[in-house]
Amino acid sequence: MAHFREKSGSWEYVISAGKDPVSGKYTKIRKSGFRTKTAAKHEARRIEEELKQGTYLKESKMTFGDFFQQWLAHYEKRAKVSSVRARSIAGKRLLDAWEHHPISSITMSMYQEHLDTLSLTMSANYLDSIHTTGRMIFTHALKLKMIKYNPTEHFEKPRMTKDIVEDEAEVMENFLDREELTKFLLLAKDEGLKDDLVVFATLAYSGLRIGELISLKESDIDFQTNEISVTKTYYNPKNSKKDFKLLTPKTRGSIRKFQLDQFVIQLLKAHLKQQKEVKMKNRRVYNDQGFIFADEQGYPPTMKKVAIRLQRLMKKMDIEKHITPHSFRHTNISLLIEANVPIAEIQRRAGHTDIHTTMNIYSHMTKNVKDNASQLFTNHLSELTAKLQ
Repeated sequence: MAHFREKSGSWEYVISAGKDPVSGKYTKIRKSGFRTKTAAKHEARRIEEELKQGTYLKESKMTFGDFFQQWLAHYEKRAKVSSVRARSIAGKRLLDAWEHHPISSITMSMYQEHLDTLSLTMSANYLDSIHTTGRMIFTHALKLKMIKYNPTEHFEKPRMTKDIVEDEAEVMENFLDREELTKFLLLAKDEGLKDDLVVFATLAYSGLRIGELISLKESDIDFQTNEISVTKTYYNPKNSKKDFKLLTPKTRGSIRKFQLDQFVIQLLKAHLKQQKEVKMKNRRVYNDQGFIFADEQGYPPTMKKVAIRLQRLMKKMDIEKHITPHSFRHTNISLLIEANVPIAEIQRRAGHTDIHTTMNIYSHMTKNVKDNASQLFTNHLSELTAKLQ
């Protein structure tokens, strides 16, 4: 039964909550600040009903910042190191707003408003990452009964027209067409540094992610069938030659097997022959882990090193495009589209779990395909057009 009293011009209720199962002591629930006794009675009646139904939850006073660190420690034991890093980075955007707020005080409207504000300066993908992180944090808090409601429920992603336009433009520009690729690989052959041609040709002809390429081992290639098996990826956020990890690929669909072009197979065979000579020459210091692409000590190149090699060659190219190692993945898929390869096979080779990913990202056909489609349509209706003219 609740008791009420007036204190300093406002009303307070006190409810007996029975024995605490942990301490064994009798506990009371009290709350003050009500303008009228009636308001205090209404709230007390609600609490008493929750106690009766067994649904009462004393919300935690722990700050969002403290709970975030607790959740991150929990998450680290269950996720890949790359995923933990991504969640940690995204979580900082939530800490900026609520680090010192009690986690139980964060409401749906506060959450929606904060992410709406972030959407003005963040990309759509980054906002998705922040929301995913927020949803995971608050879901865990709800599971531990730290909060009554999950403020991420019913979140509505703001419209981000600007980002959509920019993303489309980036997809259209962020790869080399067939003529540009030809020029680039000839440049790598004639003016490239050691291994430039085999590295960039393999990227372009296979569509591998850069981390998948760096992690390749000789055992991943069947030189009898010319097949490559993609089963891992390289992770090295500090770009330290020796401090790297091999992780499982991005998604389940990323684990795949497909045939490589005979030209790339020959390049890889010649490269491995040279690599054996390097191993023999440096056998006292060579840490042989089976990597296809490795330096004189057996360590694979960092992503930064590959990017620097790429930019060295791009400076010699007369094109104004922002090309990165990942651009060769875009190039590969655009060329598969030009070659009329079925979209399902492109999805399989690219390692996309969801075919919609393939269709959405690469729905912008290359110029050659667009021109060809236009000409095919013109030819198909040429007889009708002639009659109408």
